[in-house]
Amino acid sequence: MANTPEGKVKDKINRTLEAYGAYRYMPVSNGMGTAALDYICCHKGHFFSIEAKAPGKKPTVRQQHTQRVLEHHGARVFIIDGDCTELAFYLAGLSDGTAN
Repeated sequence: MANTPEGKVKDKINRTLEAYGAYRYMPVSNGMGTAALDYICCHKGHFFSIEAKAPGKKPTVRQQHTQRVLEHHGARVFIIDGDCTELAFYLAGLSDGTAN
């Protein structure tokens, strides 16, 4: 997957999720139906979503709207452009019971 800058970020995200045994689903967008971010995930009963971006890139207006909708419904959303530290801390906290 790492042929593009965003693909390299997704490789890092995949390795981080795999390290903690988190469930992940990467929907394929065809422009129809409800918008989703790049990853739909669950770990230890907690739902979260991830949008991967090439380094320095920001979410589109539609992705920002999807982020707000998910957060309104209680999901944690990560926008990751290379550094997976925040995601790793979150997953570690879920694993040891210290995450919110």
